Amino acid sequence: MNTVMFPLFLYGLLSLLPPAEPIRLRSESLPFTPKEFYIATVTDQRSERGPVARLALTLNQATQPVDLEKGVVASFQQFINQGLKQNRTLRPIAMRVRQCRISETASGRRVTGQFVYVVTFDLLGKDDSGDETSTQLTEYKGSANYTRPLEQTTVIESVIRQTLVASLRNLNEYMNRESGRNEKLARSLKINFLDDTRITGDDTVHYNPDRKLTWADFKAEPRRGSHYAAEVFTSFAYEGKSTVKDGVIILNLTAKAYMLKESSWGRPDAKNAYALNHEQRHFDIVKIIAERFKRKVQADILTLEDYNSQMQYEFLESFREMNRLQTQYDDETNHSLNQAAQERWNQKIDAELRSFGVIK
Repeated sequence: MNTVMFPLFLYGLLSLLPPAEPIRLRSESLPFTPKEFYIATVTDQRSERGPVARLALTLNQATQPVDLEKGVVASFQQFINQGLKQNRTLRPIAMRVRQCRISETASGRRVTGQFVYVVTFDLLGKDDSGDETSTQLTEYKGSANYTRPLEQTTVIESVIRQTLVASLRNLNEYMNRESGRNEKLARSLKINFLDDTRITGDDTVHYNPDRKLTWADFKAEPRRGSHYAAEVFTSFAYEGKSTVKDGVIILNLTAKAYMLKESSWGRPDAKNAYALNHEQRHFDIVKIIAERFKRKVQADILTLEDYNSQMQYEFLESFREMNRLQTQYDDETNHSLNQAAQERWNQKIDAELRSFGVIK
């Protein structure tokens, strides 16, 4: 009877062992004051959401799960609020905890521990619709190895706290270093538009009010089966690059309205001044569209978060507008045969070119 009762009695004694004390982060004042950010939120994005540690606390026993006193989110947020000056007029930063884990092994009364810690810092914002946005800025990875006596656990809290402080210091250094030169942290946008008006001898004729088209620019063979007198190949594009200076994104863009000689043609019997004017007006329409496009992508219209895709959208819309206007021009002038309509378009085009300052 005693042989059967003994292990049951021992099991009952083990079940009465007190639970391990949670890890309480000690408050401390951090030795720096952020000038570019505050920590707006802390979120737990660990793949395993259980206690942060498995600690060796008793001799010859399995490690025990131990968590931060208030959990990862509340403990970290409390530590930050107490130790870091939080100026909420600065940029809001989201702190995402992706790993925070301590594992220990014991050999007699000596315990070896390993701490692994990964956090990501994101810039919070809002889009045009007022919806919240998040842009990843930087990631911090930390780890630490330690040994301790079985009876002494103070090093555990110290390792977590010091690594947390190191990640915040790293973020502060990143923000101070990048705030003036990183596009993600820019506060405003400036656009410089240039026009490509080069006069060259190659296949491309760049729009220049002082360089009108000539019949020598129409180098292609007349298209077989076409009943038109001439055809000019015109289009427009833009290109550029961005730089960041003192927190301002500077977009240096070049607008290009152009004509391709090797794709444009005219029949020998139709090469007169009147027909050339009709083709020149097709080129003028491209210039008008390019000028309209430039005014659609001003800095006070675009947003910092999405200016590139907005410009692409406006470019495609302008390209469609160009095709519609070219078709309307040919339809109303009957491809130059309606001289009265042609004169109306001449005056209309010149008026808009003047309004943009292209011609006087």
